[in-house]
Amino acid sequence: MPSSQTFAVVGAARLFALLAIGVPLLWLHQEEGLLSLAAVSAVWVYQAVTSTRRDLELSLSPATEAAAIGVICALGLGDAPVVLAALVVPPLYATAIAGIRTMVRTVLIEVIAAVALGLMWWQKITSEQAVSIFTWAMAGLGLSLIAAVTFSSDRIPDPLAPYRDAQEHLKQLLELAGSLSSGLDVGVLGGELLSQVSDGIPNRGLVLYVPRGDTLTPVASTKELDPADALASETLAGDVRMQFGADARPVEIGKGFAFRVSEHAIVAGLRPAEADESHPLPLATMANHVADTAVKLDAALLFAQFRDAATADERNRLAREMHDGVAQDIASLGYIIDALAARPADEAQAKALGMLRDRVTKVVAEVRQSVMNLRTSIGENESLGAAISNVARHLSESSGIPIRVRLDEQPTRLRPEVEAELFRIAQEAMNNAVKHARARSIDVRCQVYAPEAIITVTDDGVGLQTARTDSHGLKIMRERARLIGAELVVRDNASRGLTVSVALKTPRSTTSGAGTTAAGSPTLTEKR
Repeated sequence: MPSSQTFAVVGAARLFALLAIGVPLLWLHQEEGLLSLAAVSAVWVYQAVTSTRRDLELSLSPATEAAAIGVICALGLGDAPVVLAALVVPPLYATAIAGIRTMVRTVLIEVIAAVALGLMWWQKITSEQAVSIFTWAMAGLGLSLIAAVTFSSDRIPDPLAPYRDAQEHLKQLLELAGSLSSGLDVGVLGGELLSQVSDGIPNRGLVLYVPRGDTLTPVASTKELDPADALASETLAGDVRMQFGADARPVEIGKGFAFRVSEHAIVAGLRPAEADESHPLPLATMANHVADTAVKLDAALLFAQFRDAATADERNRLAREMHDGVAQDIASLGYIIDALAARPADEAQAKALGMLRDRVTKVVAEVRQSVMNLRTSIGENESLGAAISNVARHLSESSGIPIRVRLDEQPTRLRPEVEAELFRIAQEAMNNAVKHARARSIDVRCQVYAPEAIITVTDDGVGLQTARTDSHGLKIMRERARLIGAELVVRDNASRGLTVSVALKTPRSTTSGAGTTAAGSPTLTEKR
C-alpha cells in the first residue's frame, strides 16, 4: 500500500495544478471557467479527504478520476482552455496507486473522455485545442514516468508491515472477544450445531466434518458409529465436498445423507432404520436454520488455524535462536575447557576440568534435544502416531533408555490443532520421563479413532516427585489439554513409576433423540 508520503506528493501536485488553472482564470477574468475549476476542486478535495481513511476504500479509482477530469475539461474547453492543465494529475495518481500500466490506461481514458465529450458538447475541436489536450496529457505521462521511480521505491515491501497489520487485527479481535458469547471452542460449537440438526432431522447418528488437505476430519458426532456407518457418512460428506463452494447440493443415498452447512463444515448422517427413504429430507432448509451457529464454527476454525500458524512460527524462531545462539556459545566454552585441560596445573585441576567438560557436553546435548523438540511437528502426510514414534526414537537414541511405542490408529485424522497439542503433551511426558524419572524403560501407547484419542506414557522410574520451583512441564501439559477439551491424568503406578494419560472425548450434542448422550460423556472404548 502506498505510504502517506506518496499521497502527500499527489496532493501537492493537485494543489499546484489548481493554482496553475485558477491564477490565469482570475487574471484574465474568465468567470466562465470558474465553474470548471470548482468541479475539479470538488473531485480532488473528495480524493484528499477519503485518502485519510484508506481502510474504508472510499476514494475514486484512478480510471474513475481520469474520466471525471476528462469530462470536466471537455465541458470547460471552449470557455477556459487553461483547465486542460488538470489532465496532468490523474496519471500521477494512477502511478502512485497502481503502477505504470494503470497510468497508461488512465491517460487514454482522460484523453478519450475530453475529446469525445468535447466534440459532442462544442460540435468541434480546433487544432489549438487538440494540441493543448495532447500537450497536457503528454506532460502528465512524462511526469508520471519520472515519478514512477520514486513511487516504486516507496512500494518496496516493509518487513514490519505484516506485524503492523497483525497488531491492528489483533486489537480488533481483542475488542470483539467480549461479545463472543459462545467462545471459539470448535468442539463445543460443533456439538451445538449437531444438536440443532438432530432436533430437526430424525437420525441414528450425525457427524460433523471439516476438510483437512485431501481428507475430511470429524469434529463432533452425536454418537459413535460402527465402522461401516462411519465409512458411509464420510463417503457422503466427501461427495458434497467434491462439488466445491458453499452452494453444494445436499446428497441423499439410501438411508444416508450429507449437506454443507458452511464453507468449512459438512454434516453427514444416517436415517433411522424404520425411516421411509422415499421422502426427501429438508436438508437445504436445515442448512439455513443452523447458519448462525455455522458462522460461529467457521470463526472458531479460522482462529484455531491462526493459532497453529503463529505457534509454529514461534517454535521455529526459538529453535533458530537456541541453535545459533545458546548452543554455539556453550559449545565454545567446551573448546576453552579442552584447551585448559590439555595443560592442567595439577591432578585436582585436571579432574575438575574433566567434570566440567562432561557437564558442558550434557548441557549442549540437552539444548540440541530442545531444538529438535521445537522443530519437530506433524506434517500433512504424517500421522500423530508416526510423529510420536519419531520423537521416541530420537529420545531413545540420545538417552540410551528403551522407549516402546504401540500404535492403534485409524486412517481418519484429527484436526490439525488437536493433533499438535496431543503431540506436544506426549513429547513433554516422554522428555520428563527421560530427564527426571531415572527410568529404565518407557512405554507409549497411542490410540486414535477420530474424533477421539487416548495417549498414555508409562515409565518405571521414581514416580511423582515434589514439584521443582523451576518446573512448568505439568502445568503446560494441563493447559494444552484444556485448549482441546481433553482430560489429563497423572498418577503413580501401583508398583513403580508414573503414568501420564491424555484422553480426548467426542463432543456430544445434548438431544432427546435416541442414541444421543450428554456433551463429553462418552469415552474412547478399547479396540483390539
